[in-house]
Formats: sequence, structure tokens, C-alpha cells
Amino acid sequence: MVSAPLGNLKGLKFCVVGSGYFGAVVSERIANDLGESVLVLEKREHIGGNSFSEIDSATGIEVHKYGSHIFHTNNKEVWDYINRFSGFNSYRHRVWTTFKGKVYSMPINLATINNYYGLNLKPSEAREFLRKEIERDAIPNPANLEQKAVSLIGRPLYEAFIKGYSEKQWETELSKLPPSIITRLPVRFDFNDRYFDDPYEGMPLDGYFKIFERMLASDKIRVVKGIDFFQVRSQLPADCLIIYTGPIDRFFDYKHGHLGWRTLDFERETVPVADYQGTSVMNYAERAVPYTRIHEFRHYHPERKHSETGSVIFREFSRFAKRGEEPYYPINTDQDKQMFERYREEMKSQSNVIFGGRLATYKYLDMHQVIGAALLAYERDIRPRLTGKPWNVVR
Repeated sequence: MVSAPLGNLKGLKFCVVGSGYFGAVVSERIANDLGESVLVLEKREHIGGNSFSEIDSATGIEVHKYGSHIFHTNNKEVWDYINRFSGFNSYRHRVWTTFKGKVYSMPINLATINNYYGLNLKPSEAREFLRKEIERDAIPNPANLEQKAVSLIGRPLYEAFIKGYSEKQWETELSKLPPSIITRLPVRFDFNDRYFDDPYEGMPLDGYFKIFERMLASDKIRVVKGIDFFQVRSQLPADCLIIYTGPIDRFFDYKHGHLGWRTLDFERETVPVADYQGTSVMNYAERAVPYTRIHEFRHYHPERKHSETGSVIFREFSRFAKRGEEPYYPINTDQDKQMFERYREEMKSQSNVIFGGRLATYKYLDMHQVIGAALLAYERDIRPRLTGKPWNVVR
């Protein structure tokens, strides 16, 4: 990769590595709250990390280049902050799944249960029905994903909606994956089909790219794209505070090993119809279907006028990430956890580096969680360095 010239960096106090949410939020705060200059180094040719969006030239539909991103949060501080940079529409995320030629509502709710079993159960009846299904296996202390799923919904629903999809998603024996993965899919005994329960949800009216563009708009923020931090690190002043959001194992040159990640491939197609699947995301639960889901981006912005002659879809495929490929989901095997703990110890020796974001902390984080963590890191770890005021002092 050819590095862009950085010029004279004398006196630079802040360098942010990565322009995803953590990097963009911290940069915005440094520039607009502290009034200090900050250099942002971005390896890609665009800002915004995996939340980057762009307009498809053929249809005018805004697509999420790295898969669907739905903004939701129960944190009012985060919601108020993100609304400084964009208003949001009233989109509410609903997911459907196809299994053996039939379509079901996800996450599993009363409609899913009734449709799958061909019943007409009331909420209390569905609870009792599933209790008996769960008792068939009797797993009081689930120790892995498979056991956790069976303990929540019973084996038939697990076999239909969780097993095949998760095997495609992780390519790992489900008995070797932690139970925490499945707790992200709630089970409901009513007809509530919203994917998220958070009070704040929607799509940015002007798209995700505009959020990052506005966050980084200050003339005190200099963004250099297409540059690898590790190629220019030696050019930074010794006392420059580095905010690093890249892979933590890469930062330490993989000295303790390569952390396990899943990555995604997308097969993009412009289809000659106004509406391909009638919803933004359709999951495919069967192992025989090679992709995990299909995204159709026109549905995220019903307030926009879209093309009636074409729609953009992404078929999503999951696989293990090789070194240097884009990591999406931490696998978090016991070996990975032990390896990360060794890297965590290494972090303590880096007094002039702040680590943040999903890649540096080896966590799966939603957008609102990254923003919240960035705001906290700014108040706790960055602002006090210049002001001398403790982060918990009300100003």
C-alpha cells in the first residue's frame, strides 16, 4: 500500500487510527470540545469503517457496503449525541427466516411457535407447551450454544431455526461455542415481532456516510485515507497520544498468536424488480442453503422514492477470517480468550495508547455500544490529560 505523505507532524498531540465510530467520535470530541488538532489515519479509501454506506448508481438505493446496520439504543445520551449529526426515520427492524419453503417471524415469538407447530396457542399455553419441549432434554446449566438454545426453546425449534443457521455462521461445532451467543435472540410469548426492544431506533435520514462526514468536518481534523498506521508509526511525535481501533493482535505483531474471527463475503446483485423479497433481511435457516441471509436495502428508507425497475440485494456468506482479512465476529473460543488476556496485559505497558472499538477489545459491539464506549473513553482517558480535571467531575 502506498502511504500518503503526512508532512510535518511536529507538535501533534493526537493521532486516531481508524475512522469507524470509536475513532470518529473521539476525533470529533477532541476537535470540537477541546479545540485541539487531530490526525486520523484510515487504511481504507473511505471513512466510516464497517458502517460505511453509499448510493448505488444504477438504482439510487443506499446500500450498506459491509452488510445491514440498524441503529438502535436504550442509551439516551448516545441517542442525543448521534442526532447531532443526523435525524432518523421511523424504521423498525423486523426479520424473517425461511425454513423448508415456509417463512417464519424472527426472533421466535408466539406467531413463530404457532406457525411452526400448526397450533393456535395463547401466551400461557405456549409457555407451558415449550416448557414440556424443554423438559425432554432437561439441561439445567447449559454450557454451550447448543445446550443454551435447547434449554430456551426445546430441540425442535432449535433444529429448525438455530442449528443450520448457526453452523453456517460459525463453521464450528455448536457444542464448542459459548452460550452467550444465543442470548442475543430473545424468545417472546406474544406477537411482538420487533427484532430490538430498544426505545430509540431508526435509519439516518441522510445515510451513515453523512454521519461520519459531519463528525469529521472540523478543520482541526485531518483525515488521511489509504494509509497503514504501522508504516508511518515511527513518524509520529514520541509524546503523541495514539487512539488505536484496529486489531489488537496486529498492534503487537501477533506475538501471542492470531485471534480467531469470522468474516463475511457479500454477493451483490441488482435484480430487475421493484421489490425482491418484501423485507430488509431474510434469513435462511437450512444448512443446505449456502448463504445465511439476503439483505435488500430499499426497505430501510420507506420515506425515499426508489427505482421501480431495480433493487439491490446482498447474499451473505460467513467464513473464517484469514490474517489480514476484514474481521467481523470474534469466535471467542477458550484459546482465543486466553490469548486476548495476554494481549490485555501487553496493553497496560502502552501508557500513550488508548485502545477502543470492537477490533481492539476483541468484542462484538453494536454501533451504539461503540459510541458509548468512545464518549466514556474521551471523558475518562483523553480530556483529563489536557484539562487536569478528573473525568467524574461535573463540568
